[in-house]
Amino acid sequence: MWRRVAQILGLLLCILGWVFVGCTLAMDHWRVAQLGGQGGSSVVVTAWYWSDLWKDCYEDSTAVVNCVDFRLMWTVKSYIHAVRGLLVIGLCLGLIGTVLTFFGLECTNIGGDRRSNDRMLGTASALHLVGCVSDLAAYCLYINRVAAAFLHSKADPSKLSYEIGPPLYLGLVGSFLILLGSTLHCATACRVNHPKRFVSIFN
Repeated sequence: MWRRVAQILGLLLCILGWVFVGCTLAMDHWRVAQLGGQGGSSVVVTAWYWSDLWKDCYEDSTAVVNCVDFRLMWTVKSYIHAVRGLLVIGLCLGLIGTVLTFFGLECTNIGGDRRSNDRMLGTASALHLVGCVSDLAAYCLYINRVAAAFLHSKADPSKLSYEIGPPLYLGLVGSFLILLGSTLHCATACRVNHPKRFVSIFN
């Protein structure tokens, strides 16, 4: 009974994490730079610069947004291409892993006998794990670039001081949910593939 509960919980965690990671691809404000706000007790924010994986934008205090899309591939910075590719790889592996997980669940009775289901579940767990690592690598790469820009702004005040936006936090939470779900699947699959052995000693 506990195996079924753990498998279903792991599947739900993986799906939720996969949705979180997928949502970050379409979200704005991956990095945000604020201009103004130095008025002491009466803080007045004049404008924001923010970016995502598809465009750079400028928003003034009247909420008017002007954006420049990344239309040509060779005009986009290389790390943006790397982040996009890693996230797409992670999402594809997560989708395949979710399908295999559904067929490998003990309560579905679709994938075959119990040993075949457990092997399928172990394969799905490995795919989820690799996809999770790919997603984490993408977010860490982007965070590293934001941190580097922040440090450069401290050395050169003319540079924009960017901060991490909400999509990165959501993506990290989604990645850890996928990691937790794949761990549950791996634990249930390995427990059956490597059952306890008892040694009997006869006098």
